[in-house]
Amino acid sequence: MDIGKKIKELRILTGLTQEELADRAELSKGFISQLERNLTSPSIATLIDILQCLGTDLKEFFSDDPKEEQIVFHAADYFEKEDEKLKNKVEWIIPNAQKNIMEPIRLTLSPGGSTYPDIPHEGEEFGYILSGSVVIHLGGRTIKAKKGESFYFTPNQNHYITANEKTGAVLLWVSTPPSF
Repeated sequence: MDIGKKIKELRILTGLTQEELADRAELSKGFISQLERNLTSPSIATLIDILQCLGTDLKEFFSDDPKEEQIVFHAADYFEKEDEKLKNKVEWIIPNAQKNIMEPIRLTLSPGGSTYPDIPHEGEEFGYILSGSVVIHLGGRTIKAKKGESFYFTPNQNHYITANEKTGAVLLWVSTPPSF
């Protein structure tokens, strides 16, 4: 089996760049590039991490049987990434959603936490505040939203979200096309 070729095919199928896969798996882009060209081999632990980021596991990766589409996802299926600098945690609650039209995440913002500022792009953004409150920064506007409220906007301006300084926030955020 050509492991590098299969990883590259899965990465492309999920719509990730080498850099995005490397970031999610906490590896370097150079390592992913060498792996895809079979210039290096991953440890089992590293391969498991990469496959998790690609929405699969060792058994499925090495299986020749076609996989039945997963419909229900559990906490064990989620992939998460914490950013201590911005005081946030992103959980991809539908693994491998990058290949889909929309990408839902659960975003946990510590008090005063924020998302990375994002530049204008095509698509749509939707969020539902599960707890706490946030401020949506959209161009020069600031819009508040609290628990039980939702937001929806076209990301045609610079945008980011900050959490309340006292409570923080947890929200379900769906973007199309996938961008997290």
